[in-house]
Parts: sequence; C-alpha cells; structure tokens
Amino acid sequence: MFFSIMIFGMILSGALLLIYFLTYFNIESGLEEKMTPFECGFDPLSKMRAPFSTRFFLLVVLFLIFDVEVALLFPVLSAFYSSSSVNVLLIVLSFIAILLFGMFHEWNEGALDWVSR
Repeated sequence: MFFSIMIFGMILSGALLLIYFLTYFNIESGLEEKMTPFECGFDPLSKMRAPFSTRFFLLVVLFLIFDVEVALLFPVLSAFYSSSSVNVLLIVLSFIAILLFGMFHEWNEGALDWVSR
C-alpha cells in the first residue's frame, strides 16, 4: 500500500512538472508587459497610496480568521471518526460554540454588514 502511494506521488509529480514545462512562457517572446505583477485591479503605474475601503479590509480579515477556524475542524472531525468518545464531542461542541459566539458578536457589531446604514 505504501509503495503504491509513493509511485502515485511520483507519477503525479512528474505529470505536473511535464505540464509546467510545456506551458512555460518564454520571457523574451514579447510578453514582458503581460507578465508584470498587479494587485487588486489597480494600475501598477498609478500612485501607490490609492484609497481603499476599510470595511472591505475588515471583512477580508474576518473571513480569513473564520476560514482558518473552519479549516481546523477537519482534523478534529477525522479524530472523532476514529475514536468517538464523549470528551472529543465536548471539545468539538465547545469549539463550534466559540466560533458561533464570535460570528454573532461580529454580526451584532455590524462588521459583517456590507452596506452601511
């Protein structure tokens, strides 16, 4: 079983490397401007201190916090699948309660409202 997983990983790595080398764009082919980096849809040649919405920034930070917390649930749920004890159930329920309490607090504060009143 272990060797089949290792062989599958090697085949997958080789296939991804092959796809990368087949789709690699040569920089000398006139695509220099197309390959320039840009962020958030702003023109890279404009001034750097362009204003942006702080409500949007706050919403993104809250999304990242809750996203990481939800991602932490997956290993806990797999551990609960392997050993279904009351202690693990209480830990999972308390974690979800803390997560819901934080979400309702942010909702009550108005941080999740996109349109200001």
